[in-house]
Amino acid sequence: MRPEDGSVVEGDIKAQAEQAIKNLGELFKAAGTDFTKVIKTTCFLADMSYFSAFNAVYAKYFTEKPDRTCVAVKQLQLGVLCEVEAIAYLED
Repeated sequence: MRPEDGSVVEGDIKAQAEQAIKNLGELFKAAGTDFTKVIKTTCFLADMSYFSAFNAVYAKYFTEKPDRTCVAVKQLQLGVLCEVEAIAYLED
């Protein structure tokens, strides 16, 4: 979703994954951390057939390869194709 208005990004899984992960990056920045400090992600896909395309986008950002769970779910809110949640640590 676009943070400025909450609208869903049109397009394929790559477009939606890109937006979802960019949104995480903005949250990390606001919290004083970044993608290299992520220790765990959980990825939800509307269909497991999206995995390869999703993973291509994911791999650009999560270069440290944190632990990951990736599952297909019956339905995601607003009909989106993916959601990503992450746990990152902050350094003192």
